[in-house]
Amino acid sequence: MKMVRSLLLGSAAGLVAVAGAQAADLPVKAKPVQYVKICSLYGVGFYYIPGTDMCLKIGGWVRAEGAYGDNGNMTWGPFNANANNRTTSNSTFRARGYITADARNQTEYGTVRGYIAVGLSTSDVGLNTAANQFSANRAFIQWAGFTLGLAQSFYDFYSVPATSYWGNFPASDTGDPGWFTMGYTAQFGNGFSATVSVEERRITQIVNQSGFTQPNNVVSTSSGSIIGAFPSAASVGTPLAGGAGFAPGAGAYGGFQMPDIVANLRIDQAWGSAQIMGALHQVNASYYTAGAAPFAGNAAGHPDDKLGWVVGAGFKLNATMIGVGDFFQMQANYTEGALKYIFQTPNSNWSKVNGADIGWGTVADAVFGGTASGAAPTATDLNLTTAWNVNAAYEHFWSPRWRTSVYGGYAAVSYGGQANAMLCANIGGPVGATNGTGAGNTALATAGCDNNWNTYWVGTRTQWNVTKDFYMGVDVLYQKLDSAQTFNGLNTAALSPLNTTATAGGNQDNWAFRFRAHRDFYP
Repeated sequence: MKMVRSLLLGSAAGLVAVAGAQAADLPVKAKPVQYVKICSLYGVGFYYIPGTDMCLKIGGWVRAEGAYGDNGNMTWGPFNANANNRTTSNSTFRARGYITADARNQTEYGTVRGYIAVGLSTSDVGLNTAANQFSANRAFIQWAGFTLGLAQSFYDFYSVPATSYWGNFPASDTGDPGWFTMGYTAQFGNGFSATVSVEERRITQIVNQSGFTQPNNVVSTSSGSIIGAFPSAASVGTPLAGGAGFAPGAGAYGGFQMPDIVANLRIDQAWGSAQIMGALHQVNASYYTAGAAPFAGNAAGHPDDKLGWVVGAGFKLNATMIGVGDFFQMQANYTEGALKYIFQTPNSNWSKVNGADIGWGTVADAVFGGTASGAAPTATDLNLTTAWNVNAAYEHFWSPRWRTSVYGGYAAVSYGGQANAMLCANIGGPVGATNGTGAGNTALATAGCDNNWNTYWVGTRTQWNVTKDFYMGVDVLYQKLDSAQTFNGLNTAALSPLNTTATAGGNQDNWAFRFRAHRDFYP
């Protein structure tokens, strides 16, 4: 018995030894090596930069679009100096792409964040000359309630791209181009917050009825324009030796002296969000009409600066009782002398020709004119322009992948009696049939000449989210321009020099169609 037990124990020991040897011969699964350490402090996609406590997320997106009925520019749209003739481009292709970087780490006062978005934006209207244009719409720092750099204006509430591919209708949204701001946001709890910021000034143009005579006695574009695009800073004034022209800004705007002051009160809760906001804007003109001598503008004098202002309110309602993801958003604004808070894009005078008709609308923060010298001065103060608008949109989700939005709005621009008289005098007309006479405080409008105008629009977008980060969609937009009017309904050389016998003041409309394919690299 003792011998049997010894044999069994020996056999078992042998089997264990053999099994151990075989197990030692099997490959051992290596422990995974985390070459880049995941950072979970700020959400999905962040990694620690090796050797630091800083977390970084790299993202981006790319987009291809085609449009018809946009006057050759998806941004500026159909009412930007649209001659609507054989030379007009009605079709446009555009490609855009951005790379984003989001870096964050902790300090004793909270998270410090740096964010940048850079890329390219290119359009082609069939001339095979599209250039890859560098574009950067974000470059800011956030820390302890402060936002500093190129971000988005704290005045904004209504989001244009949330419900529309088009953006060429009146709205305050600066989200696409970005806007320079230095602001502080205080959080009060339960979704309540307040922000005060100083921001890049929002200017349209100032129209100087009398113009500003340059050293060569040529009236420059620094007087502003009543139709077509605003004068750009690069083209304003006749260059002096070794320098730029007299006027540094659009139209008769003076140099940048004071940033816009913006404030808002906001609430964000489960039902949605709401905001009231306001801004102050310095309206500072250059000079009254000057003589021929260089720098004579200083002696000519200038109108006193004025403060333009704007107030607004908006809300967003999550309509989950109708459909998961559904929402309604709206914003309304009223301004005197700060029209770019309504006309962020397109920021230009409006005009479109249709056959023998031309419709137009002047966009200006203020109008002034006359001379401040002589036996009978005719100089005026700055006449601030009044405008208001409303944007509204509803988006419905048919399913998690299919959605449709309906959006629309209205905007109106009004000039006071003196401003209207100066604009009518500049519209002019043939002898005996002019729209106005005189300059400055002597300007008189012919009865029936009216520079007040308005526009409204309605559109719908349907989008298919193929995946969570790839979608395609179509947007259809109808716009109507209720034009300013000449006294006799006839065109003038100031409005369109090509056909001064054509009808002026004809209301214009436009249909536009847009297709988009969009791919996000990372949320």
